[in-house]
Amino acid sequence: MTDQHVVLIVDDDPFIRKLILTTLEGVSSFDLHEAGDGEEAVQVARREGPRLVFLDIDMPRMDGIEACRQMRSQPSMRGSKIVMLTASADDSARTRAEAAGADRFLTKPFSPLALLRLVDELGS
Repeated sequence: MTDQHVVLIVDDDPFIRKLILTTLEGVSSFDLHEAGDGEEAVQVARREGPRLVFLDIDMPRMDGIEACRQMRSQPSMRGSKIVMLTASADDSARTRAEAAGADRFLTKPFSPLALLRLVDELGS
């Protein structure tokens, strides 16, 4: 059994995924996984049982809010932290994401330092 924490990074923008991966890859306790849309994210979450998920709201095939809802319905994901990534400060999206089970929000663009602070706050 590994003591690494599985982290799932979900965004349809490869640059955002790379930014998060590059920022977190130096954290040795993380086993990093990626997905490019909500459907892929739900599949990876079922397989890997991530402890922390960075989940974009606006994506093709399945948006982050629905993906969050589906992940929260999985028993293995109940204790996981889900951080929604959004480019807008739209209160309705935030409200819908909270109702779906999101724990925190990170507004794009964000700095690597802000990302590391958030990970530290979440205790992952």
